Amino acid sequence: MPNYQNGVVIFADSREMNSKVVSILKKKCELRIKQLDTDYLLSSDVACERKTGKDFLQSIVDGRLFRQLKGMKSYKCPILIIEGDIEFNRIHPNAVRGALASIATEFLVPIVWTKNQLETAEMLYTIAKREQAEKKKSIAIRAKKKAKSMNQLQEFLVAGLPKISTATAKKLLRHFETPEKLFTASESELRAVNGIGKELAKQIRAALTKEYEKSILEE
Repeated sequence: MPNYQNGVVIFADSREMNSKVVSILKKKCELRIKQLDTDYLLSSDVACERKTGKDFLQSIVDGRLFRQLKGMKSYKCPILIIEGDIEFNRIHPNAVRGALASIATEFLVPIVWTKNQLETAEMLYTIAKREQAEKKKSIAIRAKKKAKSMNQLQEFLVAGLPKISTATAKKLLRHFETPEKLFTASESELRAVNGIGKELAKQIRAALTKEYEKSILEE
């Protein structure tokens, strides 16, 4: 029976279920399998993406790597683990070096190299123990924010105009079809929309065409 007296908890993504890393971690700590946006959560601050050498190269080719790293930036300390050797015959070495340079200097994500799944599991456990047992940090899955639909984003954009409610924004978008057509519409075209009078049309055009004035603090 595993000893969980150290209180260390690690969340693993469901896609990692069949890896030996998960099997090893189950013997060392309390492991919880969930659907995550990264491979492992080690504390409230630390998220880890694990890639074998082969998967690392493939993720460079298909662009997946940088999308994943960008998503991990919501955590204070994202970590990339690269496990095993990299076969440079699969991709030009300069492309790999460029990717590594980008990870380190643009994304500011630390890279940890491990030899195999056992070493990866040991590293994950060591980081989690340090975060939770020594630094007393909590661990919990963050609720994903529901992405706004394009309609909602367009309504929000148009509702920023003077005296335009969300309901009126929807009316304007239904009439003009796109924010671009709305923003380039003349006063007379705006007045063609039910509820948009002469004065309101004038205010909308003024807000869209008046030159932005910098404040003194911005000088």
